[in-house]
Amino acid sequence: MSQRGFDLTQLRTFVAVAESGSVSAGAERVFLSQSSVSEQLKKLEERAGLPLFVRSKQGVTSTPAGSRLLDHARRIIAMSEAAFEDLQGRSLDGELRIAITDYYRPHDIARILKTFSEQHPRLKLHVNVQPSAVIDSNAGDDASFDIGVSLRLVTDTARAAGRRTAVPSTVVRREKLLWVCAADAGPRPATPYSLVLLPSSCQLQRFVVKLLDEHKVPYLVSHSASGVAGLQLALKAGLGISCLNESSTGGGVVPCPPGVNLPALPAVEFHLLPGRLGESERVSNARTALMRLFS
Repeated sequence: MSQRGFDLTQLRTFVAVAESGSVSAGAERVFLSQSSVSEQLKKLEERAGLPLFVRSKQGVTSTPAGSRLLDHARRIIAMSEAAFEDLQGRSLDGELRIAITDYYRPHDIARILKTFSEQHPRLKLHVNVQPSAVIDSNAGDDASFDIGVSLRLVTDTARAAGRRTAVPSTVVRREKLLWVCAADAGPRPATPYSLVLLPSSCQLQRFVVKLLDEHKVPYLVSHSASGVAGLQLALKAGLGISCLNESSTGGGVVPCPPGVNLPALPAVEFHLLPGRLGESERVSNARTALMRLFS
C-alpha cells in the first residue's frame, strides 16, 4: 500500500514560499537554495496531484488548491511543533502578555498569533498594541508585558541608542522602508507633498518629518491617522504619501514612482525583548517559540 499524506519538510517550505510570495524569499526563510526549494515544491505538487502555485515574473500566487493546502499545512506544522514541545516537557500554559508595534506584519499578525495559540492551546494570550518607543522604554523594568516586539530604525544614531540600553533584544526581522502612495495615484505627486502620518508619538513619523526638513523637501500634513490601519486607508483614498515598512504596505498601496524627489530611507528591524530582566523559564520558552514564527 502506498504511503498517504505529505512530507512535513516540504510543507514547511511550501508555507514559507506561499507567505513570502516568491521562491527566493521563501528559500531565505528556510535556509535552503532556490533550486532545493523548487525541487521540494515540485515533489509536493506531484504528491498533491494539483498545481499549488501560479508562477510569474513578479513571484508566485497560490492556486485554489494551494490556498486550501496552506490552511492544512499551517495546522499540521502547529500540531507537530506542539507535540514536540509537549514531549520535551516545554509545553506552555498560564498567561502571556505581548506588547507589539502595529507596524509588525499587520496583514499576517493575526494568523501568526493564531498559529502560536494552536501550538500552545493551554496558554492564554493577552496582546496589546503599543508604540515602539513605549515598548523600548518599559522593557526590562517590570513592564506591563512579558514579551515586546518593537520597530527600530537601522541608523548610526539608533544603533548607538541600542548599545546604551541594558535590555537585551533579538532581531527577528529586517525590512526596507518605502515612500508609498495609492496604487492609482498619478505618475508624480505634486509638491508640496501631502503627507499622511501617525501622531508625533510615533518615532518613525518623527524621523520622517526630521528627514524631510533636513533635506528641505516641501510638504504639508494632510491627514493624521491613529494607527497603521488608518494610515493604509488614507493612503488608498489618495490623501497623500507616507513612509511604511515593506510588510505594512498591503493592497492598494505601492512604492512612490521613480523620479519622485524624496530622500533615501534606512532599513528597519523588529526586536523581540523581555518585559523584565530575569524572566521566568516559561516566558523564556515562549519567547523562543515566538522567534520561530516571527522571523
